[in-house]
Amino acid sequence: MGNPSKLTDAAKALVTPRNTAHRQYEALRAYFVDQLPGKEVADRFGYSLGSLHQLVHEFRCNPHREFFVTHQRGARSVTEDPVHDTIVKLRKQNLSVYDISEALKKDGVRRSPMAVSKVLRKEGFAPLPRRRDEERPDGTRPTAADRSDVRELCLEPRMVRTKFGGLFLFLPWLVEMSFDQVIRKSDLPGTEMVPARHAIRSLLALKLFGTQRHMHVMSAVLDEGLALFAGLNAIPKRSFLTEYSCRVDPGCYPKLMRHWFNAISKLGLEHGSSFDLDFHTIPFHGEDALLQKHYVSKRSRRQKGVLAFLAQDGEKRFFCYANADVRKEDQNDEILRFVKFWKQRTGNVPGELIFDSKLTTLRNLSELNRLGVQFITLRRRGPKIVEHIEARPRSAWRRIHLTGVTRLYRTPRIIDDRVSLDDYEGTLRQIAVKDLGHEEPTLLLTNQMKRSPATLVQRYAQRMLIENGIEDGVNFFHMDALSSAVAMKVNCDVQLTLMASSLYRLLAQRIGNGYESAKSRHLFRDLIDATANIIIAEREIVVQYQKRAHNPLLIAAGFADSATRIPWLGRRTLRFQFG
Repeated sequence: MGNPSKLTDAAKALVTPRNTAHRQYEALRAYFVDQLPGKEVADRFGYSLGSLHQLVHEFRCNPHREFFVTHQRGARSVTEDPVHDTIVKLRKQNLSVYDISEALKKDGVRRSPMAVSKVLRKEGFAPLPRRRDEERPDGTRPTAADRSDVRELCLEPRMVRTKFGGLFLFLPWLVEMSFDQVIRKSDLPGTEMVPARHAIRSLLALKLFGTQRHMHVMSAVLDEGLALFAGLNAIPKRSFLTEYSCRVDPGCYPKLMRHWFNAISKLGLEHGSSFDLDFHTIPFHGEDALLQKHYVSKRSRRQKGVLAFLAQDGEKRFFCYANADVRKEDQNDEILRFVKFWKQRTGNVPGELIFDSKLTTLRNLSELNRLGVQFITLRRRGPKIVEHIEARPRSAWRRIHLTGVTRLYRTPRIIDDRVSLDDYEGTLRQIAVKDLGHEEPTLLLTNQMKRSPATLVQRYAQRMLIENGIEDGVNFFHMDALSSAVAMKVNCDVQLTLMASSLYRLLAQRIGNGYESAKSRHLFRDLIDATANIIIAEREIVVQYQKRAHNPLLIAAGFADSATRIPWLGRRTLRFQFG
């Protein structure tokens, strides 16, 4: 290239790069023609040594590249695309950009929907309006699920693959409890296409599988196993499932609860005589809802929501009553409605009720006592009451011994008194308890005069189990997934939660091996969340499960020996195979 200092202005103009292409050309010429060292070339033309080596490598791969071709500035003309005319022609056939992209692909030409859209936009084509199916061109379309119609149920011999295989473990119990009769006695609505019993089985299937919202069924509408569980040709779509509860008379829910639990108790999930009671606020996060504000414990504040009353069996730990249609002005009386319901169902009032101080009033406590219902509750601790208790001499306190609690709280101190309170007829037993982890004494109120203080304190301490049960209902059965401000719809969902949780408790009882205290999510993960092949034969339906670590538990529980005729599946015999 010569000495740069001796070059004329014209020569300098030729060898001094003014753009990227010129600089690359001069660098490559210096490297290949003048055979200058790479370090010197890189320094002269402002490259790093690595960038120069990359430039050299690319030139070796394409030594015939053009350096000084002038490119027209501005947007390229759409006519430069060789398939421009084809794109325009296809649009005139009412094809969308996606249809055109697929049509071009079949001819070996790849153009993205975005590239097709640019061509059409520059040609002045407006976006296609929404088209009916008959207006769409023939071709590959998304598979559409059939409409749910019990009359279209196909039981021809075949094999079905399903991710809902674990649900079929519940079918023998639904048959044994006469599920169809339970639904019929409850006067639930249905149609010729989707009768009430099939609608409830569909909703129950989603609840058993921990589905958060009805709309999420759309990801499973093509799963034949889910539809087969319900006894339908296809599972109902979200529109049907979300609107179904609006057709249910609220008076049906008490009947459904009564008939359901009467039937399931015959399977071994018999109720006890002691019940834990509580309120639970299902929060609503929308706007313009005509809902009252209630206290939400996990948020420690009041907000709009639906107030649900829940009763849990103290021994078997399943919910046996619920009402999600409680108004603030009526909530104090909900405990009496539960007593009435229980007497109608069993012929007897509940033996014992355990609840906190905010659940009802002293007047209603007096009514419970008159009805012969034993109860344990808390007394609200006002400053004067606490002051009076603390003023008692140390000799008035005595220690009791508890079992099943941590060593730190095993020997609390108590004062066992009789008290008379306004609005309560007669006297109540008050047990003041200290050394339970609170600075102020806990005050128990009860109408049980003969039971030992230790037994009463320990029983109330077990009440925390209902909190665990509510947590299970919220976390797995998605009881807090309130998508509607209409209480009727929430009540329907709560009733389904009761039904599903009782089936899970029955399963836990059947399996044993420590699962009696397991939460529903744990049971689901180990036993229900199972893919399976379903073989439909002329006289039987066989559910084949793949090898899983927990299959031996199901075999030991007798599921491998089960053979149950399913009325809604052509009376075919349901069998299970494991591994």
